[in-house]
Amino acid sequence: MPVEKGKDFLSYYHYHKFDKKYDELIEQARKENPLPKTTEKKRDRKKKGKILALVERLANYKASVCLFIHNFNVPFDNNQAERDLRMIKVKTKVSGCFRTEEGARDYLKIMSYVGTAHKQGYNAYKAIKNAITGRPDFIFE
Repeated sequence: MPVEKGKDFLSYYHYHKFDKKYDELIEQARKENPLPKTTEKKRDRKKKGKILALVERLANYKASVCLFIHNFNVPFDNNQAERDLRMIKVKTKVSGCFRTEEGARDYLKIMSYVGTAHKQGYNAYKAIKNAITGRPDFIFE
């Protein structure tokens, strides 16, 4: 792994190899999922279907999808973002909704504080306790 070896970018050879393979896979997907044939003459553009729409998005947003190759600080997946949102979704599912917008904002502030404390290696309970007593372990900007 390049990161384990102290590198912060991919060599030109490996980058070019990855780039070429990505483009080949996109072309293969386009060939295997052509536009559906319609017998009726319609003025609207043809519907692509879910698979071809995904293939086109992967082609159009290639730079964003492959950002982890250019910048090793970018994670390969977005699981952390999904984990951060999961508790909010569970809260709204259990209670149905927040009673006020102010309550929703307060909940988000607390969950943001807890999430950041956890990511920085702090105990969430101690971080909240110290924040309430006016002695936070760390400062947010």
